[in-house]
Amino acid sequence: MLRPSPTGTTISIEQEELRGIARTVAEIHWLLLILVLLYLIFGGAREDAETNAAIWMGLFFYAALVMSFRYANFYRRETRWKIAIETAGMLLFTTWVLWYTDGLASPLLNAYLLPVITSALTLGKVFTLITVVLIAVCYVVLGGGIEPAELLSLPFIGAFFAQLAPVVLVAYITTMFSADIRYGLARAKLLSETDDLTGLLNVRGFALAANRLFAQAARHGRATSVLMIDSDHLKSVNDGYGHAAGNRMLRHLAESIQAELRFTDIAARYGGDEFIVLLPDTPAKGAMEVAERIRNRIAGSPLAMDSKSLATSVSIGIASYPEDGATLDALAAHADGALYSAKQDGRNRSVKFRAAAAA
Repeated sequence: MLRPSPTGTTISIEQEELRGIARTVAEIHWLLLILVLLYLIFGGAREDAETNAAIWMGLFFYAALVMSFRYANFYRRETRWKIAIETAGMLLFTTWVLWYTDGLASPLLNAYLLPVITSALTLGKVFTLITVVLIAVCYVVLGGGIEPAELLSLPFIGAFFAQLAPVVLVAYITTMFSADIRYGLARAKLLSETDDLTGLLNVRGFALAANRLFAQAARHGRATSVLMIDSDHLKSVNDGYGHAAGNRMLRHLAESIQAELRFTDIAARYGGDEFIVLLPDTPAKGAMEVAERIRNRIAGSPLAMDSKSLATSVSIGIASYPEDGATLDALAAHADGALYSAKQDGRNRSVKFRAAAAA
């Protein structure tokens, strides 16, 4: 019986993170809109009708941006570029409102902290630095009436950086916290997709990586192969020398498999004593050559155990796209069937899937 498919439904940790971030960004958007509305309602409205009209126009277009990005595209995949555009819109809207509400003297000046926090939490250090620089430029523009020579004077520079200090401080602290959180998430992702014993990918990690590569191969019509590899001696080693020895053998097999693969190939522990390998851009003939190299390497490197050399060997099943299946699930199943044939034929051999034999 085949094990559960390695290409079943999987949830990307990064996508879940982006969805959570997107919800937070939506709340920041609404917070900014509410702040401006409250300011206008409680005494911030201008006597000049044109100024009020400009502010309300900015509110309308910004609300339209939020609605289109957050709700019209609600079921679309979240990306950091999408959030970057929203952050730029947030920065533009804040500057627009400040321009019509007393510039640097406006009570809404600290609204600049919202795009800074959004950028620091979601877009990384470089984009946050760009955001802070743009805000600094906006400070100069909003200040108005500054002579070019005055920009280089010590009093102006001191006052300017004192005014910008809260923005820089919030950007720095939030970016550092965000970097620590991302590091923790990356570690969690790595651990969730890695087999502890062998250091190879586990089934979940293989599914995430292999699905992407196989989709590219299928889209461009490139040959791709799957190897299913099974140890011929693990049970006897476990029975005769204990599970610690069996674990040593599994690590030895994983190292031997990895040593014969390219950087672009993907190897994973499929469970128990079985491994799965995806070979992108590799037709059946090339896959057989790789399988034989792996088999010969393992057969030629016995495992030292208690001053004895234990013979090691593997059986390998091979299936290739497109002739043996149109999906990764089908290739894995057919390679597993070829592996069963290799076991039946005497072990320590590589067998290519044959549709007629399977029927």
